[in-house]
Parts: sequence; C-alpha cells; structure tokens
Amino acid sequence: EVQLVESGGGLVQPGGSLRLSCVASGFTFSTANMNWVRQAPGEGPQWLARISPDGSVKRYATLLSGRFTISRDNTENTVYLQLNSLKTEDTGNYYCTKDIGELRRSSQGTQVTVSS
Repeated sequence: EVQLVESGGGLVQPGGSLRLSCVASGFTFSTANMNWVRQAPGEGPQWLARISPDGSVKRYATLLSGRFTISRDNTENTVYLQLNSLKTEDTGNYYCTKDIGELRRSSQGTQVTVSS
C-alpha cells in the first residue's frame, strides 16, 4: 500500500521560508517520479514541481518564479520542497504524489499559511 506522509508546514510571515518533507513507503521510491501539489481553499489542485527518480531532472510550474526547490533523498525515501520568499497566495495544503501527472491526493498533506 502506497503511503505518503507530509510534514513541515506551518504559519509563516510573507517573505519567510519553510521546508516540507514527504516520507514514502509501500513502493520502490527510488524508481518513482515524485510531485508536489498544493490546494488552496475552494480551489482545485495545482501542480508545483516534479523530480525524476535519480533527482537529475526537476520541473517547476512557471508561476513559482524560482522560489521553490524540489529535492529527494532516496536513502531516506523522502522528497522535499524548499519554499522561499513565501507570499500570501502560497497559502494552501501541500501534498506529494507519485508518477508523472498525478494530482490526486492520497495523503493528508501539510498546511502552509502565509500571513502577517
């Protein structure tokens, strides 16, 4: 059974930073493309970033303007998302998924709230 557990969210002021983690189990993590997705209140899921199984290829949504960085540690079955220069519009529930194009959540995610 695929399990994904996110952590690292919280309340942060505009301009601040957070590092999100997603620990995976139930599948061969080192062979999986991994994504970060977020969902703001009342909106649909928004794809943010993807990383290839070996970490060599990373793709980002254009709207991020280079503020977020995805990485992974295959020895720890963990994918990370570094969030910098946070804006109020980054508020939402952030979750990870496996496989290219997958936006459906299978986990609770971690809440990020950007507010002064």
